[in-house]
Amino acid sequence: MTGAYLLLLAKKMISPVVLALAIAFAPTLRAQSLLNGVNLASPAFTSAEMTRAEVEAMITRRPPGQALDLSDKSLNGLDLSRLDLSGANLRGARLNRANLAETNLRGARLDQAWALEADFTEANLSGAQLFGAQMLRAKMDRSNLSGARIAGDLTGASLVGANLSGADGSADMKNQSMGLMHAIMRSTDLRGANFSDSDFSRVDIEFARLNDANFSGADFSHADASGADFSGAHLAGARLEGVDLASARIDAAAAKLFVKPLNLDRAILR
Repeated sequence: MTGAYLLLLAKKMISPVVLALAIAFAPTLRAQSLLNGVNLASPAFTSAEMTRAEVEAMITRRPPGQALDLSDKSLNGLDLSRLDLSGANLRGARLNRANLAETNLRGARLDQAWALEADFTEANLSGAQLFGAQMLRAKMDRSNLSGARIAGDLTGASLVGANLSGADGSADMKNQSMGLMHAIMRSTDLRGANFSDSDFSRVDIEFARLNDANFSGADFSHADASGADFSGAHLAGARLEGVDLASARIDAAAAKLFVKPLNLDRAILR
């Protein structure tokens, strides 16, 4: 489904909710996105089937050592801030515009979860699984994603000061039929983010803001960094072979750190 078709569908349904979401997300629809064929106006993507109190009750009743199961639940717009959801199963859950600020999601499974414009500010997502997660325009400033597996779509998200050390956003070579699932961070705000010792090879960071980010020991080989801003980024010690730098902004002194880059002649050296 193309962005234009989604907009047309929205107008036919005469739904303000669909139209708003279509306008917001249509420009980012690509092969990996799970938005194809999804009715974002349905209650499954706009409402919550549980209350915060009910989620808290599930946490209280949970047997020791047993993971909380919220898989496939509609929790859109719900305030889940500061709850302990560590190890929770949120596979396929709908969390669109939910508030998860400062929530403990350490080791949680968010595979194929929907979290469009959700708030994860200062949330603990260390060791979490985000395979196929749709987190477009999510707020994740100062969140902890250390050691997380990130093969989802974070287009337009804000991860200012986020900790991505040891995270894995690389392409999953076992899922080539799905178009090499990997982290997508187009136009994502990653200023001051910590990527140390992470693997984001083949990541899509087109037009991302990477000012003052720490890439020490990180693998960003063969990344698509077209239009990205690396100004002030700490790139020493990073693996940067074959990065596409078309229209990217780079400190002149750091240009030599890129090994056999693509389109270096089209980069903007500062």
